[in-house]
Amino acid sequence: MSLLPSWRWYGPNDSCSLSDIAQVGASGIVHALHHIPVGNVWTDEEIRARKSLINKHKINGLNAGLTWEVVESLNVHNDIKLGFDSKDKWISFYIDSLYNLSKNGIHTVCYNFMPVLDWTRTNLQYTLANGAKTLRFEKSAVAAFDLFILKRKGSEKDYASEDILKAEQWFAIASDNEKLALERAILQGVPGSKELLTIEEFKILLSEYDDVSTEQLRANLKYFLQSVIPYCEKLGINLCVHPDDPPFSLFGIPRIVSTFDDIEFIMKSVQSNNNGLTFCAGSFSASKSNDLEKILTTFADRIHFAHLRSVEVETDGSFYEASHLDGRADLFNLLKLLVLESNRRGQVDRADYRIPFRPDHGHQLLDDLTKSIPFHGYSTIGRMKGLAELRGMETAIRRML
Repeated sequence: MSLLPSWRWYGPNDSCSLSDIAQVGASGIVHALHHIPVGNVWTDEEIRARKSLINKHKINGLNAGLTWEVVESLNVHNDIKLGFDSKDKWISFYIDSLYNLSKNGIHTVCYNFMPVLDWTRTNLQYTLANGAKTLRFEKSAVAAFDLFILKRKGSEKDYASEDILKAEQWFAIASDNEKLALERAILQGVPGSKELLTIEEFKILLSEYDDVSTEQLRANLKYFLQSVIPYCEKLGINLCVHPDDPPFSLFGIPRIVSTFDDIEFIMKSVQSNNNGLTFCAGSFSASKSNDLEKILTTFADRIHFAHLRSVEVETDGSFYEASHLDGRADLFNLLKLLVLESNRRGQVDRADYRIPFRPDHGHQLLDDLTKSIPFHGYSTIGRMKGLAELRGMETAIRRML
């Protein structure tokens, strides 16, 4: 009995091939049909073709032993998040996609409910002392972008005077290339977009949330869950929400999957095991107010998928993605709690006792430093190092129990 070591694969254009993945110690593939526009139905034909590509992948004539286990992500259309009158149409499409996934034997579906951006970093090539590169979020740089590049109306109200001063200092000494790199880094996080948005396009997307409060966004998520979870129960789909990344508000728009209280609200919105959580240690650990062990133990029976990484949080709230054995998240203890939950499920004959986990991002190391990595944070060698560390920890934990 073990957890299910998994690996995110972005498809045929990923620099890490299925043959590469077969060598890293993962058997579960985490994947999505990225070529289908957000909200459109994932057809049976599209799913079946991609599943066949993964599950039947051969190396030297032998099956590689890979299986498509988790969807990440089946994105939620913006009209649902905004609560527009068209939301029911998009929800019906979402249910159709869930039906087709279940028909093809895929029963774990990750999603998020982040408005506009589904992750935000300010530096995609932050160099560590050992020469490796990682992702970084700098608080002053975000404020500088918001105040002086985006020039969002009323943005000064969202920052303390000290933060505005630091943003001014950042902007004053930054070169044009640094400002452009910051802009490109932030706009990388728009889901379903293959090209960077312009600043004006980004402003339009943000403006759609001008009148959406935290309470309204919560209500829209609850409506979505009450609409889809009954179908998940019938189809055997475990839907699991991914926390906000980072877990606090940005650019004046609310975030509602950031804290213990947020998760508790979501789990209580629909009391069903099919309404679950993607436990992302990296996202949760980016806020010092989050008690990761409390979140994991409280909602353990509803955790259907885990992202295991850690961040180093700086004094001002900035952070960078640390190695899997360092940073604020105690991955050894968190992994132990997941193993205990997996064992408990096995004892009560739950079919989902092998909780899938993946190393979630990785430093750019060694030969990968000279390669073009099309999906930031998803270099091969850094993730392989992280997965090896996680699998080693799981082995040690199981021998200790």
